[in-house]
Amino acid sequence: MDIDWRSKVIIRQGDLTEAQVDAVVNAANNDLLLGGGVAGAIRAKGGPAIQQECNQIGPIKIGEAAITSGGNLPARYVIHAASMRLGGRTTEPNLREATRNSLLRASEKKLESIAFPAVGTGIAGFPLDRCAEVMGAEVRDHLRGETTLKRVEFILFDKPALFIFQHAFGKVAD
Repeated sequence: MDIDWRSKVIIRQGDLTEAQVDAVVNAANNDLLLGGGVAGAIRAKGGPAIQQECNQIGPIKIGEAAITSGGNLPARYVIHAASMRLGGRTTEPNLREATRNSLLRASEKKLESIAFPAVGTGIAGFPLDRCAEVMGAEVRDHLRGETTLKRVEFILFDKPALFIFQHAFGKVAD
């Protein structure tokens, strides 16, 4: 069974906003304001509809995840993983909960594919290696249970992040 869940995970370098998946995950603040980093890229490519939907939903609890349309993105949905307060830092419990809740939102919508960035590692200051371990463990646990997800991608911005995620994922694989 373990081989089965591992075969559903892809770790690659690329542009999250171009991902051909049912949903991309936004590294969000709990006010659901799309500022810089991943959120800014989603806002720029996805168009104003995403922020408008966020305004109707937010704020949400830190550690929660909300879902909106994908606007003009290839992905049909954006799942906003609130791992921090606006201007705040991401903590490990908040990252763990936001990742878990993002996976749950995808399953609730019966989605088959989702793409994550390295949530909380930009302006929110969470260490990249620990992020990979925490998110990897949550994805592993989710895929071992009942889920509609058939593909979970981690899309990293650059080669160093890609290598860190590949290495760290090996630690959580068992």
